[in-house]
Amino acid sequence: MNHLSQKQKVTVMIALMAAMFFASINQTIVSSAMPRIIAMLGGMDYYSWVITIFMLMSTISTVLVGKLSDIYGRKPFLLGGIIIFMIGSFLTGLSADIFQMIAFRAIQGVGAGILMSTTVTAVGDLFAPRERAKWTGVMMAIFGFSSILGPTLGGVLIDHMAWKWLFWIFLPLGIVALVMIWLMFPKAERSSSESIDYWGSIALSASIVCLLLGFSWAGNKYAWDSPEILGLFSASIVGIVILILVERKAASPVLPLSLFKNGIVTISNSVGFLMNAGMMGAMIYLPFFVQGVEGLTPTQSGFVNIPMSLTMIILSTLVGRWISKSGKYKHFALIGVAIMIVSMIMMAYMNSVTMAVLSMTVFGIGLGLSMSVFTLTVQNALPPSQLGVATATSTLFRNLGGTIGIAIFGSVMNSTMARNMEQAMSSGAGVDLSKVDSGTAAKLSELMDPKLLMNQPMLAELQTKLPEQIQPLFAQMLDMLRSVLHDTLSSVFFLGAALVALALVLTFFLKEIPLRTSNKMPGKQEEQQVHNLQESTAN
Repeated sequence: MNHLSQKQKVTVMIALMAAMFFASINQTIVSSAMPRIIAMLGGMDYYSWVITIFMLMSTISTVLVGKLSDIYGRKPFLLGGIIIFMIGSFLTGLSADIFQMIAFRAIQGVGAGILMSTTVTAVGDLFAPRERAKWTGVMMAIFGFSSILGPTLGGVLIDHMAWKWLFWIFLPLGIVALVMIWLMFPKAERSSSESIDYWGSIALSASIVCLLLGFSWAGNKYAWDSPEILGLFSASIVGIVILILVERKAASPVLPLSLFKNGIVTISNSVGFLMNAGMMGAMIYLPFFVQGVEGLTPTQSGFVNIPMSLTMIILSTLVGRWISKSGKYKHFALIGVAIMIVSMIMMAYMNSVTMAVLSMTVFGIGLGLSMSVFTLTVQNALPPSQLGVATATSTLFRNLGGTIGIAIFGSVMNSTMARNMEQAMSSGAGVDLSKVDSGTAAKLSELMDPKLLMNQPMLAELQTKLPEQIQPLFAQMLDMLRSVLHDTLSSVFFLGAALVALALVLTFFLKEIPLRTSNKMPGKQEEQQVHNLQESTAN
């Protein structure tokens, strides 16, 4: 797209920003309302599948479309992603039961994966790495803005309108984005010399499905050492071995092994994996502190996240401009990751809502400084002919890190909570149930679960129904549960800080090469990349 003028490129970017906002707002708007939607449909036991299926299909389509868009160009996949996402959103709003919603969310996931990945890659087509940094920061800001607007708007809509409108309200924006891409985005010629790697695609998809299902279900639906989980992990390993064998011989591999010979790519993807795994501790479990320990409502809990999103929006936009101006990026990554570690240590010690807001604000600063750097480093280290597969691979590692991080944090939280409860009861800090009758003691024993603190309506109902003489004992029990939950969350946040600290160590080894001022590789560098690719194929 080097033939386009700067004005034409900016016009295309407006279309891409519309597509990015359409995809991101439709994902965030349902986050706060999904539990109530599932409760209306019935089938709460299958709630995790509504989330898991979207994640699975999004991850798979992201990886596969990377190579395909290198062959066929970005425009068909931008258009296809919007259309598939719109169809999935419309059908999801028509869901009559939980199983239909799971099926339609799978369609949504396919469209989301195609659209989000191709949008980021298309920015790389338009601008050289140095100028690209500025626009990547803007795209990150759009996603951050939708993360503020979406959950709040979703909460308002679910309280005042039929839930289907959460999936339908932004469909007109999808039509606008579709028309803008159709009219403004230039068509690229197909690389007819390249063939599609069907067997590699199948092996890669199977490996991802088994791996993500294994980590999603481990410690939750099945024990970590259960035959089901061990079988999924074994199948994933077998799939990876087959993938390597296939890709070594493929003429046009869906996941070129030459990518992993590039130290910048390997370190960047590893850091992205660890950062996403660690940051899940903050994103997923901070509401447990705000709602469970401090007693805020879910709506109030959402407001606690706003400072993080605002600082991330501001910093990602500014950092993009700074990188574009200087051509340097490593110090932003180092400072940003270090600040994220500080914020997670603050979370481990927080004891008030004010401390929670402050720690999330610091977290947003770190995220804004470093989030977009590692995709940029991957794109800058590889030739433009591999831009799609490079961006998709970077996204894959981040998605895997987030999924695996959630599973690990969940297991750590459950085991630590059980241990802390046992210690609290045995140390005398627990509730003495010997002073009440056996029936009341049995009822209170059933409530000895810190997760009960997240269900505030149930707690309020229990407090009104319990006899007056039991109220002090019930209040004592709640204080003990809050203490146990607080100590457990501290362990989770320390684990997150440790993972991000490992990412910081790897970042020191990241080689900084100058950001290119054009979409052409320097002669020697391009020759080396071609040599690596040929060597990988020959082997």
